[in-house]
Amino acid sequence: MENINNHLPGLYIHIPFCRSKCPYCSFFSVTSLAEKSNFFNALFREMDMYRDAFNRFDTIYIGGGTPSVLTVQEVEELLTRARRCFTMGEDAEITMEVNPGDIDLNYLKALSLMGINRLNIGIQSLDEDILRFLGRRHSVAQGISAIEAARKAGFRNIGIDLVYAIPGQDMKSWMNTVDKVKSFDVEHLSCYQLSIDSGTDLKNRQVAGEFDMPGEDMQVEFFLNTSLTLESVGYIHYEVSNFAKGMTLASRHNQKYWDQTPFLGLGPAAHSFRENRRWWNHSSIERYTQDIKDGKPPVDLSEMLSPEQLCLEAMFLGLRTKKGIHIEDFSRRYTFYNWAGRKDILTKLEEDGFVEIADGYLKPTRKGLAVADSLALI
Repeated sequence: MENINNHLPGLYIHIPFCRSKCPYCSFFSVTSLAEKSNFFNALFREMDMYRDAFNRFDTIYIGGGTPSVLTVQEVEELLTRARRCFTMGEDAEITMEVNPGDIDLNYLKALSLMGINRLNIGIQSLDEDILRFLGRRHSVAQGISAIEAARKAGFRNIGIDLVYAIPGQDMKSWMNTVDKVKSFDVEHLSCYQLSIDSGTDLKNRQVAGEFDMPGEDMQVEFFLNTSLTLESVGYIHYEVSNFAKGMTLASRHNQKYWDQTPFLGLGPAAHSFRENRRWWNHSSIERYTQDIKDGKPPVDLSEMLSPEQLCLEAMFLGLRTKKGIHIEDFSRRYTFYNWAGRKDILTKLEEDGFVEIADGYLKPTRKGLAVADSLALI
């Protein structure tokens, strides 16, 4: 099926290395750097495999894992190879995730000089107790220093990741972190509610009864207070977890995931999507590198999405964004979707303040964004 957005695809590169594993993290990574050389050899060969598969990219996102465990030389080689294999737009958004414990001013200056123009800093909290609970290897002082160094290095599009609704965290503690972050006036904030996934150390501790998660009412209160506070100082709450100082500063790459724009993921565990096909690589460096040595793409599994599945996904993702769903475009793409049969429930959601219909869009309100995952069931 043809993509309705006519946007250029994005390129994601997964760096599967961390110096230590955070107890809440379910993303694929390893804490040994011994396989770095084998990984890079395989990654560059994977780039060659997809050289002619996508015409042009206008975003690159280097994520992980912890990309900032790489040396300046390794990051530069990574970007050189990507630019050699793929055509990039002149104004491409190039994002790299960094850990405050890894970086200094010289490192960040080098990233800026090689063309990385958007930085995502994993601060998570400005509360020492919360950082310890989350198993982070940086301090509050290092987090603040990272923000200041990024600005001194010349970055004009800085994003910060924060986590809330953490066991033992009260509203005052969280809002203190939000207030501190506001003072840095960064361009982008991602505020994630802590989720505890199966297989993580934190899940094992929860099962063992070491702590309880905040209740649903408290989680909603965290969400609403965060949204109200940040919008009051000029941030746009453009997606459930994301805030920007203007839509030109919103993550261009992440928006591709939300509006079904194609994207290519490289590296272990990376996901890709185009038209109605989704595929993902092995969550293993050994299996990833072996497949590439054997001359085949390191794909673990793939799936073909039916029109009905694409429709449900478009509804689910669209109602997680401030702009919502353009009703006419959605109806043109998914002619089988029965808007008339959902009139009563839409009216009820509108009366209860969860959605609004304006300028041809079905949009979630702030109250609706707080329960966005449920809205897709309409």
